[in-house]
Amino acid sequence: MKSGMTFRLGAFALAIVMVVAMIAWAAVNGWRRIGQLNRQLNKVQIESFRIADRFQATIQQLDYHVLRYEFHHEPADLERLLTELKTLDGWIDEQTNKLTSPLERKILNRINDVYDEYQSVARQVGTSPGAESSQAELKRVEGQSKRLLELGLQLANAHGMALNAFLSSSQNSLLTLGRLVFAALVLLILLVGLLAFVLYRDLIAPLKMQLVESHAIIERQEKLASLGVLAAGVAHEIRNPLTAIKARLFTQQKLLAPGSPASEDAKVIDGEINRLERIVKDVLHFARPADPKLAPTAVQPLLCEVRDLLAPQLERGGIALKLESSPEETISADPQQLKQVLINLVQNAAESIEHHGSVTLAARLGTERLHGKSSPVIRLEVTDTGKGISAEVQKRLFDPFFSTKHGGTGLGLAIAARIVEKHGGLLEFQTRPQHGTTFGIILPRGTPP
Repeated sequence: MKSGMTFRLGAFALAIVMVVAMIAWAAVNGWRRIGQLNRQLNKVQIESFRIADRFQATIQQLDYHVLRYEFHHEPADLERLLTELKTLDGWIDEQTNKLTSPLERKILNRINDVYDEYQSVARQVGTSPGAESSQAELKRVEGQSKRLLELGLQLANAHGMALNAFLSSSQNSLLTLGRLVFAALVLLILLVGLLAFVLYRDLIAPLKMQLVESHAIIERQEKLASLGVLAAGVAHEIRNPLTAIKARLFTQQKLLAPGSPASEDAKVIDGEINRLERIVKDVLHFARPADPKLAPTAVQPLLCEVRDLLAPQLERGGIALKLESSPEETISADPQQLKQVLINLVQNAAESIEHHGSVTLAARLGTERLHGKSSPVIRLEVTDTGKGISAEVQKRLFDPFFSTKHGGTGLGLAIAARIVEKHGGLLEFQTRPQHGTTFGIILPRGTPP
């Protein structure tokens, strides 16, 4: 596995572990927060309601003791009243730290102040002579008691407000935790999906493509091997009779008068025999291609040689053969075989141009896939301004004996592709109908396999 792929997989795995840890942390904190909220809620509900309720009940109990002492003037009633007053006073001081909101504490402080006045009035009950004085004392006690009961009601209302605020804060906290967990889950799903995509793109897809390419290459090699054996046998069988026919024709031509109909017929026969010899030669070359004699080959001089060789011939047909500036690169190759491939591609390009046009030679450096892996390569390109290649022809372009030219053998591109493959490279093309075609000879830089 490549180091870059290993690094990406490690980074994705680390990211997934971090997201899972974040989800676990959010879940643990969520449960902890829920437990804390539950305890605080119980405390708020129990303590605050209990304080308000007990305070109101105690005030009513004190009012009862005040009335009882006023009517009976029993020392036991007075002693019980004073004890209850003192007990409630201490109890009020103890409740300050049990309340949860500043408003409740403020109301409790007001209760403490009013209660001091209530105690003062309650202690004076029964000390003044006369019915009118007693009535006035009871009214003062009743007034203070009413104020305390109202403050007790305010304390209960303040508890309700504190409870609502607490619930709102708790709901916001839980909502934030829920959003955090949801975002972490979404991020985890995205990371897993992205990891699956990267695995498919960098591991599965290349392996699948390589398997398809290997299968196609094996099928093509088996087909070419079988065809080559058959073609070689047929070519050998044809070559011997052709040699005998050509020798006898040469003898007969000496006996024919120049310019006679028989002499002209002999010339036609001689031309067709030469064409058959070229076909046999191509078939043998395709069936048993020679191994390249590798040598350091400069790219720019090779392209210049092809241009100088073919430019005059193409100019007569109104076609310009151009050469773009190429990098000063030297490759290990057989210059004669590469020249044969380039000449074949240039001639095909010229034949695809119906009228005036141009053919351009160029060399470019780059990185492309060769033999299932990315490699530094050099591309030798032949680009024309012809009519392009139709979709139907593209499917069979490199098939042996398939040709769109009248009288063509259909072996030119097949032989060119096998020569390039012998160099460890690849012959490919790009075409657009009515816009031209570019054939690229992709060769590895350095020593080819």
